[in-house]
Amino acid sequence: MTLNFIDTRHGTNNRYSFSNGNCLPYTGVPFGMNYFAPQTNGDNGSWWFNPDDRVFQGFRLTHQPSPWMGDFSHLVLLPFNGELKEETLFHAQSSYRPDESVFIPSYLKITEQRYQLTTKMIPSMYGGALTIDYTQKTAGLMLSLPGKYELTIEDPQTVSGKIINFSGCEDPNFSFYFTLHFQQPLTIENFVKKSGENECVTFSFGDIAEQIVQFGTSFISGEQAKLNLAREIEWQPQDYLTNSEQQWEDYLSRIEIHDKNQARRSTFYHNLYRTFLFPQTFYEKDADEQIIHYDTLAKEVKPGYLYTNNGFWDTYKTVYPLYSLIAEEKYAEMLEGFLNNYRESGYLPKWLSPDERGLMPGTLIDAVIADAAVKNIRPDLMPELLEGMITGATIQSDNPNYGRQGTKDYLTYGYVPESYHESVNHTLDYTYSDFCISQVAKVLGKTEIAKHYQTQAKNYLNIFDSTTGFMRAKQTDGTFKESFNCHQWGEDYAEGSAWQSSFAVYHDFAGLIQAYGGEKTFQEKLIELCNQAPTFDVKGYGFEIHEMSEMAATEFGQLAISNQPSFHFPYMFNYIGKPEFAQPLLKQLMTQEFNDSPTGYPGDEDNGSMAGWYIFSSLGLYPVCPGSGEYVVGMPLFDKAVIHLSSGKKLTITAKPNQEQQQFVDHITYNDSIYENLFFNHDELINGGVIDFSLGIVPHPREYMKEQLPFSMI
Repeated sequence: MTLNFIDTRHGTNNRYSFSNGNCLPYTGVPFGMNYFAPQTNGDNGSWWFNPDDRVFQGFRLTHQPSPWMGDFSHLVLLPFNGELKEETLFHAQSSYRPDESVFIPSYLKITEQRYQLTTKMIPSMYGGALTIDYTQKTAGLMLSLPGKYELTIEDPQTVSGKIINFSGCEDPNFSFYFTLHFQQPLTIENFVKKSGENECVTFSFGDIAEQIVQFGTSFISGEQAKLNLAREIEWQPQDYLTNSEQQWEDYLSRIEIHDKNQARRSTFYHNLYRTFLFPQTFYEKDADEQIIHYDTLAKEVKPGYLYTNNGFWDTYKTVYPLYSLIAEEKYAEMLEGFLNNYRESGYLPKWLSPDERGLMPGTLIDAVIADAAVKNIRPDLMPELLEGMITGATIQSDNPNYGRQGTKDYLTYGYVPESYHESVNHTLDYTYSDFCISQVAKVLGKTEIAKHYQTQAKNYLNIFDSTTGFMRAKQTDGTFKESFNCHQWGEDYAEGSAWQSSFAVYHDFAGLIQAYGGEKTFQEKLIELCNQAPTFDVKGYGFEIHEMSEMAATEFGQLAISNQPSFHFPYMFNYIGKPEFAQPLLKQLMTQEFNDSPTGYPGDEDNGSMAGWYIFSSLGLYPVCPGSGEYVVGMPLFDKAVIHLSSGKKLTITAKPNQEQQQFVDHITYNDSIYENLFFNHDELINGGVIDFSLGIVPHPREYMKEQLPFSMI
């Protein structure tokens, strides 16, 4: 695998009404503080890049985690030649040839046809280098500065500035600082200061053939931006490139895929790249090399790690379990950052961008913490993290962005009443979080706390309607809300209907199966979920949202793999001892719904979460219940995968014979012994070894004992 193998335009062909990933073609270092991407249409809101556009408006320095969140602390750099009629991007933009451009994780390279100049953007953690080969006279550079800005030309080779723009932040003056160093000096007579709002500013260099612009950035101060640049000021462009390439090769080489199908191998690595973009670094190093960050609530600089641009409702399912296997060192550091969020705001984070945005149901960072606890990652932080989990579960904030919504009512009734928007999902997410709290308490030896929250983790039964077989909204008098329609999206359900929302009982499928009346009834419900049309009712929203359109685009019934709530659906068959139902379904989902093109995802990729689903599923293992320490057996896609584990050991997974007609797992061996469980635990995987999947063309049903089924509380 080489970096040239990855085209960052994967999943970037999108619009407001339909998502093929809603990705942006990010170039940067893994978990970088900044990313860079070509802007092709700045008038198109959050969808400012499309791979089919042929207009280049400049390199956008961006912090946008999702089009639904918007960008912050962004600006655009556009090299140009000659004189401009007006100082606007419209008057300066140039055509470019997408097929002749380079879009890879470690650098971007674009030729502007209008000016016949070639530019290369090479990133670093806190800055980067822009090389420009001018072919005409009067070389220039335009900065597009949306929002309030200040600029100072400090000397003919140095420009410093700051900009204020964000979609949401606790600090109304939240600023992003930058300093630019030009190898060839500006053609100026005076040192100048300039400020304004929503403007473009141009710089001229005279008749030069080449320019190298080095820059440093900071969320802390102008002096910190200069310090970040000073640490790289002796670097040449090749040094930046070597640094970026080495970081990407380190992460991308942690899983080796060997397979005869090169398109699928390519798809795997495109997905692996996506899992190392978010969360983004939000800390820097001061002059004494101490870790510091900007606290937007206190509006001051604090010591310690911090990360941003992450929605835990999406990422807890796949991203952090993947880190627990191959990037434990970053997982450990991120936990320290999330703990700083708790120390500074009083609550653990839910959706950071740059600080708490409070979106989506639940407090699902609880699963990230519990999964780390049972895997012995950062045990030193667990007592205080448990305190934060319990705070979120018991104390309702006056600010709805923080903690659980409807906390008091949940504790009173054992469910979130229907008067709260998306009450069903809130209830189910809280019961799962209660399980996660019990797991952390158990690890810490806090038996009474563990018992209390394990009891609360059964609260999902309070909204289960055995008559319809769905989770339903309840009123405060204990009766179900009337006028139930299992295909209606919205109102009581988040980004789905009762079909997508009723099976979020990751910690206790055995209990849910009992509530259905047994395995046979549950099996029939799963078959009905899969074998019906992908129909939906828009009543709860009043219009068709993009998630509805994406589910309806393919014939996979109500199994909306296009969105996170459905990620575990195929694996539910394992909990009734019927993995043969899941295996062909998984193979079809992986091969039909994912590829390595700009339309490579069935829906929003969301900060590595959907990429993580593909990675785990293609390896034949999936973490249905983070916090249990288990990975449910699935259907491997590749001939061979070698995973270089954080433990320093190797886990090899093989599948043979591995042709299209092999739709089923006949049997599994683990270190040369027959393996009959439908799950692996983390301790087994992290110790390395060899898992061999023997595949077949017909199913091989068998009886499973209770202890061979995946984890449930009962």
